[in-house]
Amino acid sequence: MATIFVTGTAGFIGFHLAKHLLDEGFDVVGYDGLTDYYDVELKKTRHAILEENPKFRAQIGMLEDNDLLAKTVAEARPDVIVHLAAQAGVRYSLENPRAYIDSNLTGTFNLMEAAREAKVDHLLMASTSSVYGGNTQMPFEETQKTDLPLTLYAATKKANESMAHSYAHLWHIPTTMFRFFTVYGTYGRPDLALFKFVRAALAGEAIDVYNHGKMARDFTYVDDLVHAIRLLIDTPPPQVDDRATPIPGDSLSLVAPFRTMNIGNGASVPLMEFITELEKTLGMEIPKNLMDMQMGDVPATWANTDLLEALTGFRPNTPVAEGIRNFVNWYRDYYQV
Repeated sequence: MATIFVTGTAGFIGFHLAKHLLDEGFDVVGYDGLTDYYDVELKKTRHAILEENPKFRAQIGMLEDNDLLAKTVAEARPDVIVHLAAQAGVRYSLENPRAYIDSNLTGTFNLMEAAREAKVDHLLMASTSSVYGGNTQMPFEETQKTDLPLTLYAATKKANESMAHSYAHLWHIPTTMFRFFTVYGTYGRPDLALFKFVRAALAGEAIDVYNHGKMARDFTYVDDLVHAIRLLIDTPPPQVDDRATPIPGDSLSLVAPFRTMNIGNGASVPLMEFITELEKTLGMEIPKNLMDMQMGDVPATWANTDLLEALTGFRPNTPVAEGIRNFVNWYRDYYQV
């Protein structure tokens, strides 16, 4: 089995991906900074679960530490790198923008250099649906322009896509960029909406609902996301000289083995409907603070996932009601509520 190097293995998505790969028999080398952006104990719990598998080992370190990152990748000798670590959070980028420059730009550059030196078969990196920014034509398609970022977070992810394209062209590194859409699920991040809603509701507190509830999101369950990533690991973009008949709507670069890929549930669910499903699961009505739209936010997201299905045969489809129920059950068990 191949060795896969995953950054962000103590994070929400990285943990789920690493566990999936380990269950399949891969050797997984993790790299995570265990930063205090949110509850470090939750991150340690995720790592502890992964460490129960002898095929997992991890290095604690920051992406900005180029010497340590390069050394760890070189020693791992991975066949594939999946880069999920980043300074996350759209709203936090308004408070601490420098963290995004350090992690998402400098850190990602360090990771790409390590991938180049390791001559990996496939480099896969996390982008975000936020790169669609001010676009209003939905569902979002990978071939749309992404020149209107509304936050520094989105801008750094768009920069990552551009940086990765240049490396794919210069060094012929097959590279896939994921554009994630509102991921939720068990072991989720405490700064994400569902986590905050459940925590507040079970404490008898009101939840903050932005834009007076007039919002919609493409809510994507984490198991679907991880399954899509796993399939895409085996679907590297072909080199320029090795291409057959193109797929309609493909985002494949004309000059590099590089592709962008939406991973979403393919549906735009109104926020109030999402909250109603949560209320049904909890068996209670949740008080709501109706608030104005936050800076940099967008009223709606919606992924076109035709390309993902064309390449892998898979289309995410977990119903919101099922995903919410799974999360609530995990939350009650984990926090003994």
